[in-house]
Amino acid sequence: MKALLIAICFGVLICSAAETLHVFGHAWTVEQPSDWAVENGVLRLLVKAEPPAGQPRRPTKIALLDSKPYQKVTVEAEVKRNGRSVIIVYGWQDPSHYNYAHISSDAAAKQNVHNGMFHIFGGERSRISSLDGPASLETTDWIPVKLVFDGETGKCYVEVNGKRNPSLEAVDLSLRWGRVGLGSFNETGDFRNVRITGEMRDAGAVGQR
Repeated sequence: MKALLIAICFGVLICSAAETLHVFGHAWTVEQPSDWAVENGVLRLLVKAEPPAGQPRRPTKIALLDSKPYQKVTVEAEVKRNGRSVIIVYGWQDPSHYNYAHISSDAAAKQNVHNGMFHIFGGERSRISSLDGPASLETTDWIPVKLVFDGETGKCYVEVNGKRNPSLEAVDLSLRWGRVGLGSFNETGDFRNVRITGEMRDAGAVGQR
């Protein structure tokens, strides 16, 4: 049995051998534990990465919540970008099928692959939200965000500083349940005071209700 290196920091555990982080009262699965750190109750993504050459262009640095899939979920957090953006994953059914909110310092009309809702279904990311609306993370301060997903209707939206933005609202009827995660597309960022509530269900066939 592999030895587990357990670091205790304000009741937070990091289990490197299991590739699992324990923070915010939950366990989170990551591919490379050394890419992440937990410091004083803050989850930090330390390493940015581009998708591998020849592979579909989609996020690879995700801390995925160890849980049953959510049919309805609310993710509340404070986020701090170190580059331009962070992401919140929802509707995650497997590494090739999930949705995510890209919360950015760019306005979508100026950079159409930023500040929006995106869909992964076996290939490249595709935008599923409007280009209307302002940039979200205008400073590098801690900023409160809230993602609300309802699989019954397929609707998802994100509030930033208590305000909704058309760029961060979408409907997807192909992924109506799934797990949630935190991370970034190709940058780094920090998360704290994460709270997750909702209604779980058992996993079914990918893409089926």
